[in-house]
Amino acid sequence: MLDGRKKYHVVLTDEERSELQLLVSSGRNAARKITHARILLQSDSSPAGLGLKDKEIHASLGVAISTIERVRQRFVEEGLKTALEPKPTSRKYKRLIDGDVEARLSAIACSKAPEGRDEWTMQLLADELIALQIVPAVSDTTVQRALKKTFLSPG
Repeated sequence: MLDGRKKYHVVLTDEERSELQLLVSSGRNAARKITHARILLQSDSSPAGLGLKDKEIHASLGVAISTIERVRQRFVEEGLKTALEPKPTSRKYKRLIDGDVEARLSAIACSKAPEGRDEWTMQLLADELIALQIVPAVSDTTVQRALKKTFLSPG
């Protein structure tokens, strides 16, 4: 029942199939992990497997065909454990507010509020950081997170 167009064919051993069936039936794992297990079970081209086509799996589970293809590929290339887990991101996020900016933000937050205001707001602090050219741009939410991290609150 092999689909000639598929590049990655899933052929599960009895042990792998049992492990996946147990994982699916227990319901004590992350939804994504259970979905990936179901994809592998339904993709299984061995004599004991279902050997469904990607379109049939898509209709059955409601996941994108690209996800089905990716799970099959990871199973074939990297093994069962890797296929069940989400791929870790390699993206690195640059911190907008580092230690130096944090110190300057704390100093501003502890200073007297602008004229006509009783206390600093997050938006006023963000605008002040930009006006002083400490950062090129920053949101009030980012300022709030930085202040929360340093246990400070304006006012």
